[in-house]
Formats: sequence, C-alpha cells, structure tokens
Amino acid sequence: MSAALLATAEPRRTRGGASSAVRYNRPRRRSEQSIWLPESLYRGSDAPDEAAAVYIKVAALDARRSFPGARHDQDPCTARVTELAAALGMSPSAVERGLTYLNHPGPDGTEPWLRTTQRTHRGGTGRSAKRYARLVPRDQTAIEIPVRLAEALTPRRLRAWLHLARATAKGLPVTAAELAGELFHHSGKHAGEPLSERTGRRLMDDLEASGWITLGRRAGQHARHAVTVNTSPLHTVPDAPAPDPADGDALFPISDLLAPPATDTHDGVGADDHDGSLASREDSSLTPDGRAGNLSIRRRRDSGSYVPAPVEIVAGDTFRAATPDEKRSNEAAAGPYCGPGLQLSPRVWQVLEPVHPELPTIAPYLLRRIGQEIGRQLSAGVGMERLTTRLTTRYSRLTAAGPATERARRGEVGRWILGAGLPRHGCRLASCEDGTTWSTGDRCALCANIAATAQQLAAAAAEEARAQQPVVAAPPPDPPAPPRPPTTWLRWPPPAPDLGPEPTQDEREQARAAATDDTVRQALAELGAPAAIRLYGRARVLPYLTQPEHDGGTPA
Repeated sequence: MSAALLATAEPRRTRGGASSAVRYNRPRRRSEQSIWLPESLYRGSDAPDEAAAVYIKVAALDARRSFPGARHDQDPCTARVTELAAALGMSPSAVERGLTYLNHPGPDGTEPWLRTTQRTHRGGTGRSAKRYARLVPRDQTAIEIPVRLAEALTPRRLRAWLHLARATAKGLPVTAAELAGELFHHSGKHAGEPLSERTGRRLMDDLEASGWITLGRRAGQHARHAVTVNTSPLHTVPDAPAPDPADGDALFPISDLLAPPATDTHDGVGADDHDGSLASREDSSLTPDGRAGNLSIRRRRDSGSYVPAPVEIVAGDTFRAATPDEKRSNEAAAGPYCGPGLQLSPRVWQVLEPVHPELPTIAPYLLRRIGQEIGRQLSAGVGMERLTTRLTTRYSRLTAAGPATERARRGEVGRWILGAGLPRHGCRLASCEDGTTWSTGDRCALCANIAATAQQLAAAAAEEARAQQPVVAAPPPDPPAPPRPPTTWLRWPPPAPDLGPEPTQDEREQARAAATDDTVRQALAELGAPAAIRLYGRARVLPYLTQPEHDGGTPA
C-alpha cells in the first residue's frame, strides 16, 4: 500500500487561491475515486459506525460540485436514502442513523459534516433531498481512502480497517486488544463500552479472509502479528454455484447468509490479555546465537502424578449417569444431526425478496418455519405476487419506526415475519387482503358490512349507557329580584343662547363708554348676566345684579 494514500501530511495544491484551507476530493470514476475522511468520524465513542461509510459516499457524490472549477449550477448529492443504502449494502435505518449524526453539530460545537436541504414538487410530493458535504480542513488530521472500501465492508469492519490503516501510516504496532479498545458498542446495556478482545481478533481474521489486510502471524515484535492494509482485496470471494435452469426443483443454499456460529473459535494459543501470543517479553531461554537454551516446559498431564483425584458424587437414581447399555432418551440415541444444511426453494426465495438483508440475522430454525409457512400458503392457492406485496407493505411499516427496527436487528425479525409479516389480515373471504379485494382492488363488501355493523352496535351501546345514567334533578329557580323604585327624570336645561363671536378689547371699551342704565338692564334681561358681564364688565353690571334670577356671581 502506498504511503501517500494514508499519510496525514499536506495534500497536493490544487487550483484557486483558497485551496490551502481544505482538502478537495477529486471527482473520478467510482473504482478510482478516493475521499478524505476526518479522524473524528472513526475515532471515539460519539460517532456511530455508519457515520464514516455514509460520509464517504455522500462526499464522493458531492465532489462534482465542491471541486475547484466546477459549474456553479452543479447539483450536490441527490441520492435517496434507499439508493445510499443499496450502494453501501446497509439498511435504510442504518443510513438514516448515520445521516442524523452527520447533520448535527459536533460535541465541541463544530459545524456539521453534512448539510441537508429538503425539496418538494409543486404538487406537494416529496423529492430527494440535497446533501452538501463539508470538506476536511487542512489543519485537521484526516486519511484518504478509496470509495469502494465503504461499499465492500460493513460499517464495523470499515472502522476497524481505518484504525489499522492509521496505525500503519504512523508506524505503530497494533494488537487485537488495542484494536478492540478503539471500537465501541453504540446500543444495548454495553453502550459506550469498548469491544472485547475476541471481537477484535475476529475482525482482523475477517479482514484477512476478505483480502483487505495481510497478517504476518507472529512476524512482528514480541511475536505480534504484522499488519499490512490493502486498498483493494488481494483475492475475490468465489461465487456460489448457480443452479441448473433445467432443474425446476433446484434449491438455493443459504449457508452464506446465516450468522457466524455463537461459539468462539478465535481464542488463539495464549491468554486473552496477550492477544493470543505466547511471548509478551523477550524469551531469556534463547542464546544470542539462536541456539536453544533451557527449554524445559512443565506440562499438565492426565497421567502419572498429575491425574486428578476422583470425586465421589452420591446421588439417587434420578440424577445418576446412564450406563452404557441403558437408553435414556431417543435424542441421545439418535445423536446430533449430520444431514445437509438448510436450503430454500426458488419460490420461497422470491417471496422473501423484501427481507433479504435481514436473513443473516435469522436462526436456521425460524428460517425453516418461515419456509414451511410460505409453502403452505402457496399450496393453498395464494399467489407469490400477493405474498411478496404483503411482506413488502408490512416490512416498510416496520422499518419506518426506529424501535421496531432495532428489535428486528437483535434477531426478532424472524419471529416478526412468521407472526406478523406472512399471516393474512381480513375477513373470512379468501380474496380479502387487509380489507381490500385482491383481484379488483375494491373494498371488501363483507369487511364494509362488518365495520358498519360494529358502528351501529357501538352507537346503540352508547345510547343505552346514556339512558342508564341517573337523571340529575334540575336546580331550584332563583328567587325573584326585588322591585326597583320608579325612575324620576329631570328636565333637560335649555340650551345656552348663542353669544356670537368674542368682542375685541376696543369694542368692549366703546360699548362700556356708550352704555346707559337702560342698555345694561336690557342686556341682563335678554343675554343674561354672564354675557352682560363679558360685554360691559363687572363694575358696570354689578349695581343691577339685585334680582334673584341673576347669576352673575360675586364680582371680582
């Protein structure tokens, strides 16, 4: 593997004056394209395993827009979640889990690695969202990896490969225990805890078997494994032999779809805390010239002086061991099953097409039960298209809810297919499918009649319950209000006479000089005391304010 691919040093300069700020991803063919991945997406317990794979794929599709010199109207990544899941070999829920983490700010408040813009058609129907990938800053530690790596490996194996590549680029020796310490559980009761050492050894063996790494066993320092990461697999996995088309009853083996055995076969030859290695320190029994010195090893044997003492167990006939000539059960006499592995017929395989990604998590016993149930319904006259449509519709509802999907990931999807995905829902008519006639697509008449009858019964029950409720007596009427006294209306005072415009000071002086006693009395009688005082003044009108009807007031 070339050192330039994994080096964390500065990349080559590209066009533009701002090219030194970020690391650009060059748009190339999918088989040759590589993406800069930040170290924060595959180190630590915050980011899920799916975040690195989703970022690699979205950044690869967004490279056409983000690379210098691209057209201003170039669209970013517009792939749907289902398309991303199909390209990465993941479930839609796993892709959405990675997108959710990438669209949120980092733990230290940094900018999200992805920015999503939702779109809709004019009619209101949804469209695929636009996703913009944030490029890795040049001053941030990153690694450049090929895009095909995210499409070929599962999220956890991809994360393990990234840690091994980082250790190889920095020249750090790594063991399975150290690799497991960099990987964490993200769900369940052990969330946030690192993986076990056995899981780390199993990941390294799986990567070696697929050709993405090369292990030089016991070739490193202190008898450790020497790890060499590969940017492309050294060998391809042979395909399963195709069935003969002429044979209509050919069976498809699904041994490659079953989960690995629960027993651990990767214990190694040493203790668990030494990565299965015999030597954690230099062996002092070897001489400098390579000749063996004192190599005596004391081994425990079941013979001679190391034979364990027999244990006397006093038990009744119920708990005693069976004698060689005694038959305790038919199962014990028959021995373990040694027949052929589980196989599915072509029509059963076609019916299970919507749940093909979930088959590796289903136990062989449940798969056998599922195949028997599908065969029973097909023999009863239910078409393959009807079963496939039924399973597709109900599986889409299951994956739309996050908790249901997580339960399915933990191995309950087999029981869900057997108990909820395959049974027919509807009335007693064989043509009814979830309240709809399968052949015509119309609503089932019997189901509609049953629903109307149920509504009538519910209305009658509600009316009967309402009639059985006790009648609440009406409250006594309020006492009458006391009579109010009659209202006495007062006469409205007459309007004040119109005095005309306000006279000026000169007019007042002239009127006062020419006023006589008769003129003042006439003004009091016609205009009233206020107008006379305003016209002739208080001193001139005061001597004539002797009548009670005059209301001129006290002179100033």
